[in-house]
Amino acid sequence: MKIGELADKTGMAASAIRYYEQSGLLPKPERGSNGYRDYAEAAIERLRRIQMAQSLGFSLDAIRSVFASEEELSKDDLLRKLDGRLQEIEQLMDTLREQQQHLQALRTTLRETWAEGECLHTTDLVKGKPAKPGKH
Repeated sequence: MKIGELADKTGMAASAIRYYEQSGLLPKPERGSNGYRDYAEAAIERLRRIQMAQSLGFSLDAIRSVFASEEELSKDDLLRKLDGRLQEIEQLMDTLREQQQHLQALRTTLRETWAEGECLHTTDLVKGKPAKPGKH
């Protein structure tokens, strides 16, 4: 099938398909006598796997490493990769929760300080503790 047909069947832009091909995620297709790419049906499944992995947050490098293996990914390997991604997500969530707490504390500090008619300097905020606030 031509790239336009593959794009229609997968819902992907032809430019994305070409990018995946250039980056080694999608095997290079045969070329017809006219020079057009001629993709096999297997390209549909490969692109769906790429889409699913990306939607789960796997990097293109991680996806590429799975496809680079000559043998099929074992169940244990797949579970290890999923567990690794779950750990990454948990760490990211911890980081986001910490940032959220800092932002909420900063917001509270600013509102209270401004309500008192005082002003904080950016350097005081960066240090995490206000020095003597000045009158606004």
